[in-house]
Order: sequence, then structure tokens, then C-alpha cells
Amino acid sequence: MASNAFEILRFNIKKYRKEKGLTQERLSEMADISRDYLSNIERGKYTPSFKTIVALAEAIGIEPYLLLKE
Repeated sequence: MASNAFEILRFNIKKYRKEKGLTQERLSEMADISRDYLSNIERGKYTPSFKTIVALAEAIGIEPYLLLKE
């Protein structure tokens, strides 16, 4: 499992995205971000803003705090 908050966040984004059957392309469209940006978040290249975390959570259909919960 992830060891810090950012690793937990990126792990959970990918986990919930896959659980909901969403591709990176679809989730990025729903959250109004680019697919490349989402890919970079999931790979740990970029740290998303709070606004982006909220947009991703809403697009997935979960509360934002769940993306930060280990």
C-alpha cells in the first residue's frame, strides 16, 4: 500500500476509476482535465490541486476525502 498522502491519492484515483469502469479518457472528460494530466497524476508525475481532487471525486461519484483515505 502507499506510504504517503500523495501515493495514497494517486493509488485511490486509479483504484476508484477502475472500480467504476472508467477509462482515463472518460474520467478526464468528466472532470474537465486532459487525459495526459490524469495519466501523470496516476503515475506520480504531477500533484493535483484541491480543485482537481474535488473534480475527480465528483466525476467518480465519491466524496473527496475517500481519495485521501488509506
